[in-house]
Amino acid sequence: MESMLNKLKSTVTKVTADVTSAVMGNPVTREFDVGRHIASGGNGLAWKIFNGTKKSTKQEVAVFVFDKKLMDKYQKFEKDQIVDSLKRGVQQLTRLRHPRLLTVQHPLEESRDCLAFCTEPVCASLANVLGNWDNLPSPLPSDIKEYKLYDVETKYGLLQVSEGLSFLHSSVKMVHGNLTPENIILNKSGAWKIMGFDFCIQSVNPSEQEPKFSCKEWDPNLPSLCLPNPEYLAPEYILSVSCETASDMYSLGAIMYAVFNNGKPIFEVNKQDIYKSFSRQLDQLSRLGSNNLQNIPEEVREHVKLLLNVAPAVRPDADQMTKIPFFDDVGAMTLQYFDSLFQRDNLQKSQFFKGLPKVLPKLPKRVIVQRILPCLTSEFVNPDMVPFVLPNVLLIAEECSKEEYVKLILPDLSPVFKQQEPIQILLIFLQKMDLLLTKTPPDEIKNSVLPMVYRALEAPSIQIQELCLNIIPTFANLIDYPSMKNSLIPRIKNACLQTSSLAVRVNSLVCLGKILEYLDKWFVLDDILPFLQQIPSKEPAVLMGILGIYKCTFSHKKLGITKEQLAGKVLPHLIPLCIENNLNLNQFNSFISVIKEMLCKLETEHKTKLEQIHIMQEQQKSLDITNQVSAAEETKVNNTGNQIDRVFTNLATDILTSGSDCKENGVLINQRKGSLTLEEKQKLAKEQEQAQKLKNQQPLKPQPHTITPPVKQTKDLTDTLRENMASLTCQSINKPKATLSSSFSSVGIGMGFSSPVETTKRNGLNANMGFQPSGFGMVSGTASQNLFSSPSVPGMANMNILPTANMAPYSHMSTTAAISQPTQHSRPTDMSALDSLFGPQKPKVSMNQLSQQKTNQWLNQFAPPQGTNSSVLGTQMNVMGQPGFGLQGNPFFNPQNFTQPTNSMPSSSSASNDLKDLFG
Repeated sequence: MESMLNKLKSTVTKVTADVTSAVMGNPVTREFDVGRHIASGGNGLAWKIFNGTKKSTKQEVAVFVFDKKLMDKYQKFEKDQIVDSLKRGVQQLTRLRHPRLLTVQHPLEESRDCLAFCTEPVCASLANVLGNWDNLPSPLPSDIKEYKLYDVETKYGLLQVSEGLSFLHSSVKMVHGNLTPENIILNKSGAWKIMGFDFCIQSVNPSEQEPKFSCKEWDPNLPSLCLPNPEYLAPEYILSVSCETASDMYSLGAIMYAVFNNGKPIFEVNKQDIYKSFSRQLDQLSRLGSNNLQNIPEEVREHVKLLLNVAPAVRPDADQMTKIPFFDDVGAMTLQYFDSLFQRDNLQKSQFFKGLPKVLPKLPKRVIVQRILPCLTSEFVNPDMVPFVLPNVLLIAEECSKEEYVKLILPDLSPVFKQQEPIQILLIFLQKMDLLLTKTPPDEIKNSVLPMVYRALEAPSIQIQELCLNIIPTFANLIDYPSMKNSLIPRIKNACLQTSSLAVRVNSLVCLGKILEYLDKWFVLDDILPFLQQIPSKEPAVLMGILGIYKCTFSHKKLGITKEQLAGKVLPHLIPLCIENNLNLNQFNSFISVIKEMLCKLETEHKTKLEQIHIMQEQQKSLDITNQVSAAEETKVNNTGNQIDRVFTNLATDILTSGSDCKENGVLINQRKGSLTLEEKQKLAKEQEQAQKLKNQQPLKPQPHTITPPVKQTKDLTDTLRENMASLTCQSINKPKATLSSSFSSVGIGMGFSSPVETTKRNGLNANMGFQPSGFGMVSGTASQNLFSSPSVPGMANMNILPTANMAPYSHMSTTAAISQPTQHSRPTDMSALDSLFGPQKPKVSMNQLSQQKTNQWLNQFAPPQGTNSSVLGTQMNVMGQPGFGLQGNPFFNPQNFTQPTNSMPSSSSASNDLKDLFG
């Protein structure tokens, strides 16, 4: 099988190469390019038909080629006879000009290998269409193999042949002599054309009314190509050696029979004994009945029977055949009118084109595309006819596939897109815009179709603008988004703002409202809605159009208006519009309804947002409190020992260096240690040694505090301070939640004393000393408590000592500075008192006893002048030694409410470190 296919392929390739080489030597190839072998035609289908183009104009043609290799079996004189017969037929065809005859575009050219001439574009011969595929390429072209004649094509084709015979018989006084399916050619548009005038007979008396034709006797010795086809030849040719115009009418009847019987002739002739065959044929024709013509349509059956009659006088002539009812078909009449269109004036054409849309649906698609469409598009060169032709062209485009539309219709439509006159062209295109956008390629849409829409929006005609605005929503989904956003929408907005027509303005708003769904949300919010505020008109129709756009945007699932837009732009615009005097009750209700919906949405969304924020804040507060408590407890447990060590070390250093200049911080003090005298260094070392002993001392259990009578004996504050330090250390061990280091540091650094005079008047020191939520504090109270009472809230750092209500304000300074007051005159610090006071033989003195000792001069300097009446002032002393003032309305005051004085004292570096350790 494969070898057979390869052999067939090689044979076809060889034949094609041979034909191509044969044609290439012909002078026809100088002006024409020869293409593919598409069909065969002429007497005996001897002519091969190729498609081709003219080199100069690129015009499509058909090239007929007779390969002389077909005559290799004949003698030379026979070859000459064949060539002469073929030449005669082509030359006669070239001289004749009629729409029903095949048009020759280049005369016959002869070369050594072939004969060739060019004609109008050709599809196939009628014989090829009816199934005779001799001299066709292999494989067989699909367009010929699948070709099917429709009834309208058959009717109109036979009518065309009849009209061609009428022209030959009446005008030319000629008998064709060989009218067969091989000599009827279907051109590219499907029209039937007559060719093959090899055996035509001219009248011997053309000037007389009754022409006479001389006929040659049948010569069976001639080559077949030198004889007509006997199957379609009238009996009188053979039997009586005579012919007349009626002889061609017999041939027409035989062709009609073959057309309706799949190409089978009515009689088969034995060419070896042709006289006997024709005698039998004559007998059968005389007895021809309905059974023989059953495949022929009934309305033409009797006419075919008359054409096949034995007597030539009974046969209808060509002119009579063109008028039979069989050809009175709407489709055939339509095709006939198109063929004679060039003879009509514009008025007749316009009337015909107006009624054509009713006829087109009744015609087969191939007939419309092949026959009618080329005639319609040829009228585009006449601008006055375009408004009548264009609707029919677009109606045909609807039935075409996208590929057919691009190939057959779009090339002719492209120039029409740019025509602006007459204005009806633009209207027709707008009405069929969905078709154009569906089947036109994107590039052509961008370059031709959309610019036409833009011109319509900018047209001076109000009717054009209205129609364009009404039609745009019908095809908006087919427009690409960038073109719509950057080109279409700006022109719609300009049409709305710049027009003086209320109808155009309203239609612009309606158009925008209908195409909102094809736009992006943020483009609508940023571009469309602000545009509504620029519209100057206050007519009810315009206001309702504005409301419609707002409502569509607000209610559309894809779009929507944010609450910020509602509150800031939309509602401030809508509310004034709703009270326009031109609005009626229904229109006002529509405005109020939309406004209420917007307000409801605004309230719901913002309330929901605030509720969520409130819930989040409450949750955050709870989380912060929990984290603070957990962190504080962990810090207390982990860092208590380290904090106590740092507090004791820093406290001893601060006390011993308090005699220095109060403006020097811890860094300056450490720098000054190198310049102390030897005596000062010894005292400092002794003090540090005693502090270290105190640190290593076993913790003491808290002792109950009893108030002893005042003792006049003078006792230094240092003893009391050390005793309370020991007591506080003991309490810190027993109560681990209390930050003893902070308490002790606060006591040692920031402590103030009331005046002895005021204390006496109030029956002793009436001070309530305790730990406040924001730190340690000493506040006035009704009951006298121990100097170092247990803290009310653990972990706080500041200790506040507040005077009583009757105490006058006094100057504030750090306790360190107060203790070192006697030593501020550049004298060495006298530490001998510490040695005697730290001994166990000295009795302990309470705070009340201490407050009444007037002999301590350095303490009396803190007493305010007597008789001073002032408000309750509190001196807040933090761990850095910086005092602050504030009113104490209750014991749980917030130290952040107090402002720092401008002359605050500098803090020591050790105190700053303590603060960081305690509070992070």
